[in-house]
Amino acid sequence: MQLLVALIAVCTLLQPTVVLSRPMVQILDTRAVTSLNQAATAQAHQRDNTATRAVTSVQIKTSDGLCLFVDPLSGDFRSNLTPVQTVACNNNSPNQKWDLITSGKHNNERGFALLVSSLTNACLDFDDRRPAGNQVFLFSCGGRADGDGQTRDSQLFAFTSGNTIKLSPKRTKGAVCIVRNAQTKLLDQKTCNGSATEVFTIGNGGANAVVTTSASATRSTQNAQGVTSTKTVTFRTTVTQIVTVTRNGNAPAAAAATTTTTRSTAANAATTSSTTPAPTQTPTKTTSSGNGVTSVSGARGILDPTAAAQSHRRDDTATRAFTAVTIKSSSNKCLTINQFAGDFRLNLIPITLETCDASNPGQKWDVITNGKHITNQPGFALIVSSLTNGCLNFDPRRAAGDQVLIFSCGGRADGDGATADSQLFPFPANTPTNRPASLPLAPQNGKKAICFAADSTGAKLGAEACNAATPNAGETFTIG
Repeated sequence: MQLLVALIAVCTLLQPTVVLSRPMVQILDTRAVTSLNQAATAQAHQRDNTATRAVTSVQIKTSDGLCLFVDPLSGDFRSNLTPVQTVACNNNSPNQKWDLITSGKHNNERGFALLVSSLTNACLDFDDRRPAGNQVFLFSCGGRADGDGQTRDSQLFAFTSGNTIKLSPKRTKGAVCIVRNAQTKLLDQKTCNGSATEVFTIGNGGANAVVTTSASATRSTQNAQGVTSTKTVTFRTTVTQIVTVTRNGNAPAAAAATTTTTRSTAANAATTSSTTPAPTQTPTKTTSSGNGVTSVSGARGILDPTAAAQSHRRDDTATRAFTAVTIKSSSNKCLTINQFAGDFRLNLIPITLETCDASNPGQKWDVITNGKHITNQPGFALIVSSLTNGCLNFDPRRAAGDQVLIFSCGGRADGDGATADSQLFPFPANTPTNRPASLPLAPQNGKKAICFAADSTGAKLGAEACNAATPNAGETFTIG
């Protein structure tokens, strides 16, 4: 009898463990989360400051010129199992930056390298135990989900030097190659056959700086033109800052956190501090303190990435007549924004008129004719920053000279607005979309009597009285 009671007691104690183990597996397999567990993410992806980096913060390009891109929210709750996307290259996107680590805590194999996301500190991994099409992703370096692994041969790729790399995991002994899947646009695996698609270009294909990172908080990279960028990075054992990241190559996702660094990403082209920016580019500048806080010009003075991500969610259901195009004034200046010139959630950003520069993401705009923030409005369109997803807006309640701004689409600061007439601009149904179109920027709430134009300085976009039906040259802008 005593033995029977003891067995029943043991079974009773064991049963909850069996029941609770199932949800844990489900959590680990969850993909595309809306937020991360901050502490778990920081633990899983600790940056190896002792590592030797052959290159740092460079793009990795496919044979057809696309760049590897990671969205930290596309995996599980601690940013593991994140697929690697292939998108159009944007050198300002931190989601497209990678390190090659030839020696360190998670690589003790000479002649091999880890391919590590500079944004998340996760390693490219291959796991043939998973279903086909879901075997290539980013995972904690060392192969343990909590970050406590050592060296994992599924994360090691043959590399000694040079500007190209073949991503064939050591575990597969040269039989499997990681390539771009043209259908899914993700990295996937196939049997190696020596094709060009198996070779990836490191950086710009020219000389890349060799950097050995120690405990120092300063890292430098050099491009082919000899321009050196210096980044100051603070690493901690716990996450104290939320970083807004981009999805699908060009849009901010919900807030995520991986490491605490001075680089901040409010949208596709968020920048890092640079000692020598490209000479002709008008970079979107931000000021970061030693604790990773990002300064903005407007209310509160400090960027709140969570609020910014909430306020400026990209409408992937929208109909876009134009995507990522310039908008030029009659003086051939381009509408430009600096995403950190507004308030703590990237609202109230002024628009400047600057020399056009194809490499400046602050000069790219989408024209949306139908979507979440514009429904049943034939003949009108939203003018949306491709960089921040904020809408061009006219607010006559504000002081003169400060009425033309970028604001959350829908007209509510938190991003929950529907349609705002202050953001609707004439866009006739017969407007050509296969070539540049010239139109006035006359907000619907201006009742055809207000047009946007350069202010008295010629350097900023303002509003003036007009007849929108017959705008003058200064009130007409070329889209595309």
